[in-house]
Amino acid sequence: MRSSPQLRSSVEGRKKHLIHLLINNGIYKKSERHLYELSLGELESEYKYVRKVRAHGET
Repeated sequence: MRSSPQLRSSVEGRKKHLIHLLINNGIYKKSERHLYELSLGELESEYKYVRKVRAHGET
């Protein structure tokens, strides 16, 4: 099954946004993988983790 161009564009736009947010929080890689290599789900999880850590004042 092929995804629609609109869905693909929407997913790519969300990924770019999350990458931008992560970079602004000092995250450039996850383990040895560059952010652009991660799936949308992985980026979402990483950003949620970063927000949680920042909210609790952890480093």
